[in-house]
Amino acid sequence: MAQTIKIYYDRESDFLEVRFCDKPGFMRETNHDDVMERVSEDGEILGFTIMQVSRHEKENPLIAHLV
Repeated sequence: MAQTIKIYYDRESDFLEVRFCDKPGFMRETNHDDVMERVSEDGEILGFTIMQVSRHEKENPLIAHLV
């Protein structure tokens, strides 16, 4: 089964959001200061957000662990 994801990028604020679904949820911290994960009340990962996207270059990839 194919899954649709939504990707939003705001160039002005240098902010990228990826949503796996549109269920209600909240943001919580990850092990990386620039990455937040969006989760449902029961802990399902609904997506993630990357702040300051442009500072993460190809030679220095951003690595974060979603729980």
